[in-house]
Amino acid sequence: MEIAAAYRSYVVRVLVLTGAGVSAESGIPTFRGKDGYWRNLDPARLATPEAFTRDPKLVWEWYRERRNRIWNAQPNAAHAAIATLAQHADEFLLVTQNVDDLHARAGLPKEKMVQIHGDIFLTRCSRCDFGFTERKHDHEHEQEQEEEEENVVPRCAKCGALMRPGVVWFGEQLPWTELRRVETYLDRGACDVGIVVGTTATFGYIVDWALRAIPECFRGELIEVNPEETPLSQFATRLVREPAAIALPRIVDNLTNRNAL
Repeated sequence: MEIAAAYRSYVVRVLVLTGAGVSAESGIPTFRGKDGYWRNLDPARLATPEAFTRDPKLVWEWYRERRNRIWNAQPNAAHAAIATLAQHADEFLLVTQNVDDLHARAGLPKEKMVQIHGDIFLTRCSRCDFGFTERKHDHEHEQEQEEEEENVVPRCAKCGALMRPGVVWFGEQLPWTELRRVETYLDRGACDVGIVVGTTATFGYIVDWALRAIPECFRGELIEVNPEETPLSQFATRLVREPAAIALPRIVDNLTNRNAL
């Protein structure tokens, strides 16, 4: 694929948008896939404020299991390729819908990444601003105490309210601080390369950010990597119908070896 042939040898701005398809290749089930169901329950019905109000214990059981699965997973070739791309770009931002830490573990600096749907390892109060991030040793301790903690719903050390996972549930607003980071990056100008990978692009803001990054009047490359067609497909300048872990290493190698970045 000659995706970088048209670029001059100057330093470029890059925006990458990733979704659940990237983490799925590391064994993290997607919400919409058949493997995403947990105890025959639709996770989309668990990831809501209403579900937490109705049965916080059940919601925490699911999130603890999901945390364990993520800790046992490893970044794949797509995560590694994105981290490599970030090293070669003068300006780079990853906006991910994924709440796991696989991008970070692949070597992508936190300052170059926005987790627009939150962080599954953040535990925050449902009422006040108290919160803390679970670390790996905390996870290992949790595994040792798994039977004891199975029925525990944590409470806030400051106000006593129930603690919840630090993710954005269906029906909730996106975090303003993270939104502002994305908007600030896009406001600084168009990108030369945009890659949208592993997302169904069903949320309108994903399509909007991709099109703002690579406007029609600007000679940039908008690459969609997804085995299936999405609402973004009609706007992409390149369609790559392969899994992310297969396609991204080749795409990044092509870009960097041609001195495009």
